[in-house]
Amino acid sequence: MASFASLHQEIHDITEKNNVFRYLIQDRFMCDTKIVENLFFDYVKLVKKHMEQVDREFCRQLLSHEAQTVRNTANRFLSGSSEIKRIFADYLKHYCSPPHQCLRIKDHARFLEDTNQMFDLVLDRIERETEHLYPLIRSLEIQTEEKKAA
Repeated sequence: MASFASLHQEIHDITEKNNVFRYLIQDRFMCDTKIVENLFFDYVKLVKKHMEQVDREFCRQLLSHEAQTVRNTANRFLSGSSEIKRIFADYLKHYCSPPHQCLRIKDHARFLEDTNQMFDLVLDRIERETEHLYPLIRSLEIQTEEKKAA
């Protein structure tokens, strides 16, 4: 299972790439550079990896918990992940040439708007993980350790 330290490092990396990419793409000419393109695909890969890891290692584990509220939280996160993945796939299909190795931007203003919405969605998800999911997992781990000690 992933450690919270490694998850927080991933979150930091995602947020940093998110901020730098958004800054760079304000200038239309920057969108056509290999550096921006590489940054974008590094970001995509990191987001996908992070979400899969959280879903697989945390949410799926919580689905078998005895408390319905815990299972409901896991279901909400998994449902949210599915929706984000669907939206992200549509976004990539629209702005990337197959096999998703180069950006294809026809309308810069729309690209900026769509990118900001997509990246905000990812940051909102990360914020929910940090504020709701991780504290829940920590509290369950503490409860488990207390039961073992008793």
